[in-house]
Amino acid sequence: MCFSAGASFAGGVVISAVGLGAQTKVIKPSQRFFAVIPFFFGFQQVAEGVLWVTLGSAKYPVLQDAATYIFLVTALVIWPVMVPLSVRFMEEVKRRKQILTGLLIAGCLLSAVYAFCLVYYDVYPQINSFHIEYVYNVPQTLMTVAFVFYLITTIAPFFVSSVRRMWVFGIMIAISCIVTGIFFAQYLTSVWCFFAAIISIIIYWILSGVKTKAAG
Repeated sequence: MCFSAGASFAGGVVISAVGLGAQTKVIKPSQRFFAVIPFFFGFQQVAEGVLWVTLGSAKYPVLQDAATYIFLVTALVIWPVMVPLSVRFMEEVKRRKQILTGLLIAGCLLSAVYAFCLVYYDVYPQINSFHIEYVYNVPQTLMTVAFVFYLITTIAPFFVSSVRRMWVFGIMIAISCIVTGIFFAQYLTSVWCFFAAIISIIIYWILSGVKTKAAG
């Protein structure tokens, strides 16, 4: 998160609580994976909270490395697969499901690229102007191309889905990316993940709508 360890830990707890609530709205096994997304966001924010603490001290290098890679693996390796996969599970329209399958394949390939980069190249987290900046030792061209595909695989599925209210989630994620890119470009990974984590509260609302529609 972009302000402090306390805010990251608090955000992680609150978002995880939303995840618990979302589980109560699940009426089909196909919705379970989508409902678990807030838990991942909560875990990710707690990891960055740990990173805030360890970056302020040179005593815990192993814990700092662990928190760094937990955060980045979740952000860069898990999300490009989890988003299209969770939305695909819920999709019932054949044509839309085929499109989501294509996005899932792209997400899997992108995750493999990011996983390679995290293993092969160094990353240096640092606190800068009340934000955590992740400095990557990765060729800029590769980062730019990968980010374009990242946007596609993590945002497009919400607009492809026929599930009620899903498009609202997509719009909010897209807006948060634009805002982050304009005002916090240097800290994009950290700040956008925080915004997305807060926005994941909408998952409870989406599943509530699906449950109400099924009951009706």
